[in-house]
Amino acid sequence: MAASPASLRLVRAAGGRELTLLAGCLLTVLVFSLASPYFLLAANLATIMRNSVELLIIGLGMTFVLAIGGIDVSVGLVMGLGAIGVGQALLAGLPLWLVVLIGPLCGTLIGAITGSVIVFGRIPAIVATIGLLGIYRTAIYALLGGSWLSGLPTGLTTLVRMTPAGVPLPVIVILLLYLLAYLLLRWTPFGLHILAVGQDEARARLAGVAVRRVRFLAYLASGCLCGIAAVSYVGTYRNVEMTTGASMSLDAIAAVVLGGTSILGGRASLLGTLLGVVLLRMLVNGFTLIGVPSLWQSVVTGVLLLAALIAENLVSGQIPWHRLRRGAA
Repeated sequence: MAASPASLRLVRAAGGRELTLLAGCLLTVLVFSLASPYFLLAANLATIMRNSVELLIIGLGMTFVLAIGGIDVSVGLVMGLGAIGVGQALLAGLPLWLVVLIGPLCGTLIGAITGSVIVFGRIPAIVATIGLLGIYRTAIYALLGGSWLSGLPTGLTTLVRMTPAGVPLPVIVILLLYLLAYLLLRWTPFGLHILAVGQDEARARLAGVAVRRVRFLAYLASGCLCGIAAVSYVGTYRNVEMTTGASMSLDAIAAVVLGGTSILGGRASLLGTLLGVVLLRMLVNGFTLIGVPSLWQSVVTGVLLLAALIAENLVSGQIPWHRLRRGAA
């Protein structure tokens, strides 16, 4: 069956954004390699990769949330709460396999809370997650008692630093997660339903899509991925502070929107998310090397987000509704 013109426009728009981002990444490498002799050193590139891991995982979850037309400004603190659970599990001496499960379990539970408030409470996502942001922040302060977890046992760190076949374990996990997400979005009815709900919720409902279930599962998946990011964070840094994850939400939204996922829903780009995260982390690293204050680094993130939103107004796409069938799961 030939693709519809609308579908072709959607593919061209997403592909164009990804090519632009790739060019931006290459230009960033060129500029900072000329500005600092340290940028292309293997140790610095490893630092960029290490600093990208949690944002890549959280950004993947944010891609699903934005694709359904939702938003979640609390994802950074969801990771923070998951990190507390992982840290306490390490201090309690639980088996490592159970420690690794604690993060996703905590994240999934919190994702279920977020999804329930938004979907079943019928509260606009931005309003609900701003409210939950305050609740989650207070919970972190209460759980840590104004202090922080530090000097955690090294078992999880040893696991995170493993390099099977010479490839860092976090890289393998990220590739697997993105592959699974691609297969879900590209080859399953549920993936089509995610995009359909984001494109036109009323029309998706008429086509037989279980809209509330799709929206709830998107927030559930995002929470689970925040929990996985928490495992990586604790394994990498061996501490949990009261500010852990505080700035992650804006970075995740910026990277995902910059990558071509529509903040209005109905369009998702996993490769774009990956490139958006890499670009943001390279910019932060490069600015640090040349001595730009962190305040201005945040300004750059905000400017990039605004630029992506302006570009969003110039791009439109449609869902191939003929592929939906009433009564589909």
